[in-house]
Amino acid sequence: MKVFFCDPHSPWQKGANENFNGRLRRFFPKGMDIAHITQSQLDLITERMNNSPRKCLGFKAPNEALSAYINARCTSN
Repeated sequence: MKVFFCDPHSPWQKGANENFNGRLRRFFPKGMDIAHITQSQLDLITERMNNSPRKCLGFKAPNEALSAYINARCTSN
């Protein structure tokens, strides 16, 4: 398997990762003290992130895309 490692300080080489980090910053601004975040708050953020449509997934949410992939794999056998 080929593996690609981005060059240091080259965010344009890792667009999906940088996009995801930007989405997380909406919930966790830089410098925020995360010591007091509860598990229920993390669960809510996870729910929102997994149900938010993404252009790279054809405007499907990650949960929808994963379900479609799994259903296609299970029914093709």
